[in-house]
Amino acid sequence: MTRGSVVEYAFRSDSLIVSCQPVPDGPMDDGIFVAAFAAAAEAAGAAALRVESAAYVRATRPAVKIPIIGIVKRDLDDSPVRITPFVSDVEDLVTAGADVIAFDATDRIRPVTVAELVKAAKAHGKLTMADCASLDDARRALALGVDFVGTTLSGYTGPGPEPVEPDFALIAAMRALTPNVIAEGRIRTPDQASAAIAAGARNVVVGSAITRTEHATGWFREAVEKASIRRSGTALALDIGGTKSMAALVTGGTVVETVTIATARAEGPDAWLAAIAEKTKAWRGRYTHVGIAATGLIDQGSWQALNPKTLAIPANYPLEQRASAIFGVSARAFNDAQAAAWGEYLISGHPGSSLVFLTISTGIGGGVVINGRLLTGLAGHFGLTGGMSPLEDRVSGRFIASEAERTGHAGDAVSVFAAAAAGQDWAEAIVTKTAQKVAALTADIQLMFDPDEIVVGGGIGLATGFLDRVKAEHLHLAERLRPRLAAARSGTAAGILGAADMALTDA
Repeated sequence: MTRGSVVEYAFRSDSLIVSCQPVPDGPMDDGIFVAAFAAAAEAAGAAALRVESAAYVRATRPAVKIPIIGIVKRDLDDSPVRITPFVSDVEDLVTAGADVIAFDATDRIRPVTVAELVKAAKAHGKLTMADCASLDDARRALALGVDFVGTTLSGYTGPGPEPVEPDFALIAAMRALTPNVIAEGRIRTPDQASAAIAAGARNVVVGSAITRTEHATGWFREAVEKASIRRSGTALALDIGGTKSMAALVTGGTVVETVTIATARAEGPDAWLAAIAEKTKAWRGRYTHVGIAATGLIDQGSWQALNPKTLAIPANYPLEQRASAIFGVSARAFNDAQAAAWGEYLISGHPGSSLVFLTISTGIGGGVVINGRLLTGLAGHFGLTGGMSPLEDRVSGRFIASEAERTGHAGDAVSVFAAAAAGQDWAEAIVTKTAQKVAALTADIQLMFDPDEIVVGGGIGLATGFLDRVKAEHLHLAERLRPRLAAARSGTAAGILGAADMALTDA
């Protein structure tokens, strides 16, 4: 096969390359299995293969017609470079029948230069692939005349932990240098492969998910074990709010026991956790994980207020760390409305559906589940919409109470709703105004996400007759634009259920 035909046939745009590399010393670590994996990949439409060692290239070459990217892996005492470190490795791969020679192109201590490896491969008319860890690696390799650059080593050359997701950003950055970008590394699902192409890759390499039976089996085994923990495990779930906190034992998605503790707003989160621990001390030993649903922003286990009027929290309070120390087990924390959205999604019984949860209480929060996946970060913080004047300052329970006081009727939201039900005009006006603003918000949410339903919860959202008022405001909308509203099915337990499930899922 000539160099030109390899380029035209093997590396046509948007093609799949299958890496046939067995787990070293595993049951499949034999030439007959590598060749069989390669033949099966070719039969299913793979455009090329990536094979490790001259011996396995030699075993595979007679079994397939598609091109082979050959590599050699070595563990060296004096260099971190593992992929095709020597010119002799290039020679061996050429002799074995490789069409493309791939090698480590990182800027690290190495036995021979990248330029020498490129020269050796091209002397035999072979194409070259530079396995890179960074954009600078790709620039240097392209300057040396390398034919293809890959993201193979992204995340594997630094001191930190190996990432989990593919490096789509590096794919896109490399695409700005050359169209000949090969995406490789941690691509395990068809969606990730598709995303790699969308990011600019010309070809996508998939290995472990296809040819490393041990790895793929481990992923599925782990998923089954986690599902078992979710189904039968027990978590202590906490829902920390601006007015009160709830603690519950949750087993298999069922709330077994609950206690409620008033939130002493002035005392701070250390005191709140201590009070919950004291109230639940009889439950010690009955749970293996703690899941926390808390108002505000949760970022990598730390907690901070987004609207201090709802609940003032010290900046970057280490919520997961403190909770783990107090309760003696692993703790995971989540935004309360996002946890509630996940709880309502679980209760809905519609896997893969889309749902938006909106809670209207002391403040306004929300969570978004799209096609069965919970959006995290800032997603769903609807109470903060409205620019310089957050919506929750003009709609929530605090607003209702302040409006009542402004009209000379001191009292909380509960008393205002009671007065409205009794036909008092001043209260009716406040409740109507609140319903109109919630109607406008839910109409906007329907346009933003087009969910299967918008579930409304919270003390205000679930107040008698309130949801009907909101629906009445939507009657002027065309049917297709009208939000599909439903009352929270779990009452006030959605956040508890969601936090418990996610804590057990992370087990």
